Amino acid sequence: MTKKIYRKLPQKLNSLREEVNAADARATEAEAKLKLLQDEQTQKDHEITSLKNKLTLVEADLEKAENRIAEAKLNLDEGETSKTVGEGLARKVSLLEAEIDSTERNLRDTTEK
Repeated sequence: MTKKIYRKLPQKLNSLREEVNAADARATEAEAKLKLLQDEQTQKDHEITSLKNKLTLVEADLEKAENRIAEAKLNLDEGETSKTVGEGLARKVSLLEAEIDSTERNLRDTTEK
């Protein structure tokens, strides 16, 4: 019986070596995949950081643009107000000029009589 065990021992050792080699190959493959995934994750992390920085810059540009728009609207409103006031003053000037013309005519008519 011990002879049978001794005969089967090399077979068992070979079988165990094959299992160990297969497990080692799987472990090596898994480590390579892990390294690739870690590299991809690092790349994605850098990309995320870059995109966050770009987003911050774009948000700052947006805020500046919104401020310029608000300022332009305010200036436009002031311009429209000034235009309206200017138009009103121009009408008053025209009326006053007409009144002056009328008064001068009346004055001439009165002085001629």
